Amino acid sequence: MKKRKKFETISVRTQVKRSSQKEHSVPIFATSSFVFDNAEEARAVFADEKGGNIYSRYSNPNNDEFIEKLCLMEKTEDGESTATGMAAIFLALTSHLKAGDHIVASRSLFSSTHQIITNILPRWGITHTYVDIRKNPEWEKAIMPQTRLLFTETPSNPGLDLCDLEFVGKLAKKHNCLFVVDNCFATPYLQTPADFGANLICHSATKFIDGQGRTLGGAIVGPKNIIKDVRFMARQTGPSLSPFNAWILSKSLETLAVRMEKHCSNAAVLATYLDKSDDTEIVKYPFLSSHPQVKLARKQMRYGGALVTFELEGGMKRCIRFLDKLSMISLTSNLGDTRTTATHPASTTHSKLSEEERKAVGITDGLIRISVGLEHIDDIIEDIQQAIERSKKA
Repeated sequence: MKKRKKFETISVRTQVKRSSQKEHSVPIFATSSFVFDNAEEARAVFADEKGGNIYSRYSNPNNDEFIEKLCLMEKTEDGESTATGMAAIFLALTSHLKAGDHIVASRSLFSSTHQIITNILPRWGITHTYVDIRKNPEWEKAIMPQTRLLFTETPSNPGLDLCDLEFVGKLAKKHNCLFVVDNCFATPYLQTPADFGANLICHSATKFIDGQGRTLGGAIVGPKNIIKDVRFMARQTGPSLSPFNAWILSKSLETLAVRMEKHCSNAAVLATYLDKSDDTEIVKYPFLSSHPQVKLARKQMRYGGALVTFELEGGMKRCIRFLDKLSMISLTSNLGDTRTTATHPASTTHSKLSEEERKAVGITDGLIRISVGLEHIDDIIEDIQQAIERSKKA
């Protein structure tokens, strides 16, 4: 039996076949289509009797390399790259659902995923039931005869609540449902949902996979027999990742492990600092001893991740003052960057949710989300502390 290489080696040494030019670094295959040696080869490739590239909406060496790496990291067989993370989520759902089907999903979801489930899929007769991600009994109680798919993101955005992957994975198998996991926050370096029974794993590669805020991208990985339907949908609807972006993302995966180590170590120090501060009310970080699901986090994650959330007394007005007083940390809705970013979810990323919906998933007017970057931790803490001090009074 061939020994499986370590994560870091997979990320660096997985490459497409070297060309006749004998390049060391994989080039960008900037082409819309590919040629055939003869008419018979063209026929055979189109008939799926022979492997080969046809058109970059279908496949491209750069996209293939990116997906091959990600599959090895996620311990899955096959996958499809997409132009964005939301394209990946949409494909994962629509390629396996039809009118009359039902979804059970954790309530604490990214806003755009929430909009797909609550406003777009119902147009096609696909219904849903939301459950509290933290309460295992709610998952099984929500399953109906027409339930086809269970969906979660863990840790959740921005609440940093966790889904018990092993429990839901077994539940999905018991009821013959697909189990789909958005693994964007954890990345395969921290968490591999396939180990716990997930059938499809989705990523916004825009976040930690790219890691530098340069490009957009997404991916779906899973078993070949399930990805087959995803690929059919993708080829017909065209949410294609460009070869250039695929090349960037494949290169980015080479440093994912070392980046996540630093992201997580910085985040853990920041979370501990804020947790001990008299200026913060609630601090959440999966590996903090005060997190209500810390045992589960340590069971299914390598480290606690790069996201830290905390609440400031004074609600939205205080948060606005805090954000405006930051001098180094960037104000942006994105996350997973080398640079630390700060976001006020209630007024930005999750503003389309009603106040009641936000309250149900723990998004208060005083909640701040920090995506901890790779700067020196002392500088990150200094900037946050001075903004806290200066935001105390209007």
